[in-house]
This record gives sequence, C-alpha cells and structure tokens, in this order.
Amino acid sequence: MVFPQPPFRQCHASTLVQAADGHLLVACFGGANEGAPDVGIWLTSLGSKGPAAPRQVATGAVGDTLRYPAWNPVLFRPRGAGPLFLFYKVGPNPREWWGMVKTSADNGATWSGPRRLPPGVLGPIKNKPVQLANGTILSPSSREEASGRWRVHLEKSMDQGQTWQVIPVDPGSALDVIQPSILVHPGGRLQLLCRSKQGAVVQAWSEDGGNTWGKLSKTTLLNPNSGTDAVTLRNGSFLIVYNPDVPGKDWFNGRSKLRVAASADGVAWHDVAVLENGTTEEFSYPAIIQTTDGLVHITYTYDRKNIKHVVLRAPK
Repeated sequence: MVFPQPPFRQCHASTLVQAADGHLLVACFGGANEGAPDVGIWLTSLGSKGPAAPRQVATGAVGDTLRYPAWNPVLFRPRGAGPLFLFYKVGPNPREWWGMVKTSADNGATWSGPRRLPPGVLGPIKNKPVQLANGTILSPSSREEASGRWRVHLEKSMDQGQTWQVIPVDPGSALDVIQPSILVHPGGRLQLLCRSKQGAVVQAWSEDGGNTWGKLSKTTLLNPNSGTDAVTLRNGSFLIVYNPDVPGKDWFNGRSKLRVAASADGVAWHDVAVLENGTTEEFSYPAIIQTTDGLVHITYTYDRKNIKHVVLRAPK
C-alpha cells in the first residue's frame, strides 16, 4: 500500500509520475470522505526503502475562513527543464468546481502557491496529459453539467503549460462521457478512451494531432460508470486499466473487479492481468504510467481506505 498509516479516513483518485530524479511521486485526495471540506491533496514518494511520509500539498481553502474540498489531483512532468505540475480541482461538487495548479522546481520537495486556471479551463480532470513529439501538451478534460449531461474536451498548450486552448470533442453526442485518457498512434492519430454512463468505454479519434475530433462511439470494453486510465507504451502498444462490469443501481456499483487489457491498435482489446477480483469492495480510479526502465506502474483506490501500487512488466 502507498500509505502504511493513512493520515485520512478515506482517499481516492490517485495519480503518479516519474520525477526528473527518477523516483515516483503518488498523490490522491484524502479526508473524512469525498466532498468533505477537510479533503486535501496528499503526496508521497516511492523509493527503494518504501513510501515517504505523506504530506498535504494542497487544500480547497479560499481565503482565511472558507474551505471547499479538493478533488482529482493529476501530476505531470513535461519534457525538458520545466517544472513539475500538480493540477487539481476545488469546489463544492464536480458540477461547480474549478481548476487549480501548483508547480515544483525540485521534484516535488516544495511547491509554489496555488494558481487558479483561466475561466473555461479545468485542467486534466482525472488522467495525465500527453506531450506530443512537437512539444504540444494535450490535457484530457471534461465537464459534468448541471443538466446531468457529461461532455469531454481537450485543453491544448503550446508553451509548456503556460496558456491553454479548449478543443471540443463531438459536443452534440448523445453519449455521456467524462475523464478521458489519450493514446498516441503513428502518423498524428490520437485516440480518447472515456468513462461513460452507457455501459462501455467510449472512444473518439483525431487524425490531425488532436486539433479536431470525430464522433464518440462505444468500444468493446465494459464500463460500470467508473474511471479508467490508459497509456501508450514505448513499443507502440497500449494498455488500459478498467472495471469489467456494467452500471448498477448506484454509481459505485461494479467497481470490485479491476483488470488490465492490452491492444496493438486501440480497437481489439484482450485482458492481460487481473488486479482485483472482489465482490462488494471498491477497487477503482486507476492511474498508469511506464517508467524509463520499461516497467509499468499502476495505482488505484483500495476500498477508499488506501491507494495500492502495482508494478507490471510491459507486454512484449
């Protein structure tokens, strides 16, 4: 487990990144329970001697007297000598939250003050941005509207995350989707994989490096209205971590089984690992990266009590 002695009652929505010095950083939100005012962003590092003592590195404090919950941290390190980013959300609920960011110039040891993202920019909602070969950063984002509709979009930066442009993705679709991941295919093709209310992981494709996107459509992967994450491996193949179930009566149903599926083309998927095979527990909201040594690292919510860290060898 990432937290040998968790400093909170519940936690969720982990994120991980390999810092410039090679070690892993893991963050999540934690507090009394999701949505409570005391929920903040907690960070730890994973080294050869185990996890470091966790630190709270961000809260939802607004001024001296008002405090909202913090939500869904996302760690991201662009190429080059720039800072490490910690994106997160602050607000009373996902329909009204706003995007925040902090930066670190020393591999997460210290952090800048919080900065609110510009109006209309939420930052990556759950999953990591990708940086294309030309340096463009694409941040996978989404909105949960007051009407109940869910819509995904991209946020594009061409200046190492200083400014952002919003790119819509099939805004007229009848599918309700949030929390996309971005896969990078050859020839400028990109693929989004999204959580949905419609019982399947939903995809969209771009043929021009993410500037425009085609229609949303269901994949063959099941989705019980739960977050996923996916990664492009250095050998060009793809992995997704997902809950292989359909929606139940409540939003938290169907999260007791967690699997890893692989694909060579982003279309045909097959399971390659079973991470959890529970019955009523919650094993959910995975994050996945490949580190410089080629290993695949996954973190995920462990029944809201802790964050579990798993290491896999990349499929050949």
